[in-house]
Order: sequence, then C-alpha cells, then structure tokens
Amino acid sequence: MNWKTRITDLLKIEYPIIQGGLAHLAYSNLAAAVSNAGGLGQITAMSIKDPEELRGEIQRVKKLTEKPFGVNFAIGQHGRPFQEHVQVAIEEEVPVVSVTGGNPTPLFEQLRDVDIKKLVLVAAKRQAIKAEQLGADAVMVVGQEGGGHLGKDDIGTFVLIPQVVNAVSIPVIASGGIGDGRGLMAALSLGAEGIEMGTRFIATKECVHASDSYKQALIQGNENDTVIIKRSLGAPARAISNNWTEQILDLEKNGTGYEEMKEYISGEANQRYIEGKLEEGFGWAGQIMGLIQDIPSVDELFKRMILEGETIRQKWS
Repeated sequence: MNWKTRITDLLKIEYPIIQGGLAHLAYSNLAAAVSNAGGLGQITAMSIKDPEELRGEIQRVKKLTEKPFGVNFAIGQHGRPFQEHVQVAIEEEVPVVSVTGGNPTPLFEQLRDVDIKKLVLVAAKRQAIKAEQLGADAVMVVGQEGGGHLGKDDIGTFVLIPQVVNAVSIPVIASGGIGDGRGLMAALSLGAEGIEMGTRFIATKECVHASDSYKQALIQGNENDTVIIKRSLGAPARAISNNWTEQILDLEKNGTGYEEMKEYISGEANQRYIEGKLEEGFGWAGQIMGLIQDIPSVDELFKRMILEGETIRQKWS
C-alpha cells in the first residue's frame, strides 16, 4: 500500500505518523524508535531545563537513527523562555520543529531563513488559518478527545478535521482519539494527511521515562476515566482521573486562581505521576486509553497499525 501524502513528502518519512511532544516523556529513546519505525519521533524541549542538555539529547537521537526527527516546543501560558533551546535546534540542524500551547510568532521569527520544517498544534479552525498565515508548513489539529492541553471549544476530532481541511491549503495532521490503524484510516478519510499520537506512545516499551504503573493505568482504565482540568484557567487539559485531579476540580469549583492552584497543576506534580506516585500528582491521557490493551514496542505498534490500515483499504476496494 502506498502511504505517500504531502506530510510524508514534507517530513521525508515513510508513514504519516507523528509522535506527540509528551512533556517529561519524549526523549531520545522514544523519538529514535518512532523515527526508525518510519514515523516522526520528537523530543520535548521545554521539559529539559538546560539548553546544553537538549543538545545532548538531540545528539543521542542522531546516534540512534539516521532518519528525520523533530523537537517540540510547548510554549504555554506559564512556560519558560525558549530562545536558547531554539538556537540549539538550529545549530544541530534539527529537521522539524513543532510548536504547541502558545503563539508561534516569536519562535517563527527565530527560525526565519532556516531550513527547518515548522508544525503548529491547533485546536480550532481560526487557529489553523492563523498558523498558515504565520508560515507553518503544516498544522496538527487536536480534537477534544485528546490528552494534555486542548481547545476551549470542546469540538471532537471528526467534526474539527474536515473544517480545518476546508479552511487551509497546508497539510493537516489529525490528533486526538487516535491510537490504531482504524484511527489512522479514519483521519485520512476526513482529509488529513497524517496523524499525531500521544497517549498511545506512552504505553510502549521505548517510553522508558513512564513508570510501569502509569502504563498500567492506561491499560486498566477506559474512556470514562479521564477528566478535564484547568478549564477555569482558560487552559483546559485532559488527564487521568484520580484523587489529585478531583482536588484540582474542587479548587476550580471554588473559584481558586492560578497562584493558589499552581502547586497542584505544576510540572512537578505531573512528574510525580510519571514516576509512579499515582495519587501524588496527575498524568495526561486522552480518551483513546479505552482502546489501549498492551505495551508493545514502537516497531510492533507501527507494524500492527499499517497492517490494520492495509486491511481496511482492501475492504474499501
């Protein structure tokens, strides 16, 4: 089966499958495994405090794969300065940079006249149009089923993707609620030219920074075991439901502001969950956790998805 799309051409990858930024989780092991399997792996830049540490991580990916990979910059509302990290990506000639959680304009300015492909994560048609105007090479469009930070409009992937495809001329990458070959084919049928997956890649052998208990929580839970937190702060995000997220929701119901809530929604609280302290923090996950039943290697996951996709294509024909 021919998996060629504008995304595979743009990113020089075999399959139109991209691994999400995954704060505190997406490092060299996972990124290289995804790229070696034929997709686009990514490193999470803003989870690495020192720019030189990012340089080391990039160089480790280069040792593990000769294929293209990306660096994700989550420039959120309360994020740290990213200019030095971007400069490292430029110096290391990273093929792809993706931007999530904020206005990409200053980052794009820094990448002016640099041969790096630019992807932007959006959650609304208006954001996609703006990203194209700013110079994005492609947009990753996340529906409300996704894990981590989402849009404010609660629009599902099946409705959002065709709207964005109709509104922009650059390639569209579908995200949110996708974790197998059926989701891949559904996204392509909606007009997307690739997919981005986050939650599904957490439950893989190469996601070594995620504890076994985090991965087991994804397997044992279902699509009803996630909640939206931080909605009152204007930054809704989907996480696995537990006592910690219930505390966050209670604070939000009481009108608590960011300063009083920040220790509950901090990166440190997220890291504690990642490390296996499941009641001492929160872990991001999308509703696709209802379809996650095992922890394969990345290569096994890709082979399974491609076989599913080819089987579906044969049924269609």
